[in-house]
Amino acid sequence: MKRTLSALARNEPGVLAKMASEFGKCKANILSLAAGETENPEVSRIVLCLEGDGKAMDEAEKYLKNLSGIIQIDDLSRKDFVDRELVMIKVAMNREQTGQLMQIFEVFRANVVGMGQETITIELAGDQERLDGLIQMLIPYGIKSMCRSGMIALKRGDE
Repeated sequence: MKRTLSALARNEPGVLAKMASEFGKCKANILSLAAGETENPEVSRIVLCLEGDGKAMDEAEKYLKNLSGIIQIDDLSRKDFVDRELVMIKVAMNREQTGQLMQIFEVFRANVVGMGQETITIELAGDQERLDGLIQMLIPYGIKSMCRSGMIALKRGDE
């Protein structure tokens, strides 16, 4: 079972570290964790994508609600939400493949952000399915390195 949790937390040292260190005790695996300041510099939003059985997920959410420094917690999995992730990928490239790679980048609307003699680096922001699709298309060309930001998410609508 997967869950996406969004927490508002006081922007102070140790809150994120305490939060992340406790998830192993709940037997909940962190698939993705993204944190950053909100519109209020004293508050950070932490988006966690977790995987585990139902009991582990309930324990993790209960733990978060009781953790000092946490202001609010939302289980986005039970709501309509919008999510995005950023990926940067360095792909092997030779002259014969350049045209094919550029077509793939165009289809996915990926941006070239760096180029070497033997590699090309691109970025793409989108939902996980879109990023996974691009990655699958690039595997045959040779992915040299890759970095994913982790999901960020907000509830849809006026909530």
